[in-house]
Amino acid sequence: MVGIVLFVICCYQVEVTPIKLMNGIPEMGKLIGEMFPPDWSYFPTIWEPMIQTVQIAIMGTTLGAILAIPVALLCANNIVTAKAVTIPVRIILNLVRTIPDLLFASIFVAVFGIGPFAGMLALMFFSFGLIAKLTFEAIEAIDPGPIEAMTAVGANKIKIIAFGVVPQILPYFVSYLLYTFEVNVRAASVLGLVGAGGIGLLLDRSLGLFRYDRACIIILLTLAIVLVIDYASNVVRRKLL
Repeated sequence: MVGIVLFVICCYQVEVTPIKLMNGIPEMGKLIGEMFPPDWSYFPTIWEPMIQTVQIAIMGTTLGAILAIPVALLCANNIVTAKAVTIPVRIILNLVRTIPDLLFASIFVAVFGIGPFAGMLALMFFSFGLIAKLTFEAIEAIDPGPIEAMTAVGANKIKIIAFGVVPQILPYFVSYLLYTFEVNVRAASVLGLVGAGGIGLLLDRSLGLFRYDRACIIILLTLAIVLVIDYASNVVRRKLL
């Protein structure tokens, strides 16, 4: 009951009504009608920016995952018991996670200029926050038996992490990495709206010129790329988990 009341209040505050939705459906149909047929002659123009978009996602995800590994270990209470370490690191991690990728991109475009480097940095910080959060929570949920046994025989932290934590967490870490990569490919497609490189710049230009037929081919190509990556990621996850 409380949830329903909260939902109704939110709808009222943001002026979400069924009437507005019904009034917008004809305009949505008109827009879709202007997108078809797609301008297939525009395909050679968008192919290279689309490849750049995927490259931005690969670089950002990889570097973010590398940075996330030590931070996730420092955040996990079953690895680092000192609150003086875990609490400040978690605060920093939460601060990074509160900033959306588009805001990161806007900041880095202002610092480094327009181009894919700013987009890569934005996705790196976004990936870092997401992967570190998921990974340290998974580390805290692992079986404590191997860690306790290795501690009892005098193993140091490095050996405990290498032989007690990594084997248990590795499949989940790879799964988080692949999930983040999928998210980043979608995110990289719109980073160009703020000048951070990739296909988003052409998408923004097409929409600004009311060339919805060109926007359609960009959307279709993005969809195809995402579906291929999603299928490949699912195959890898099934083999690991």
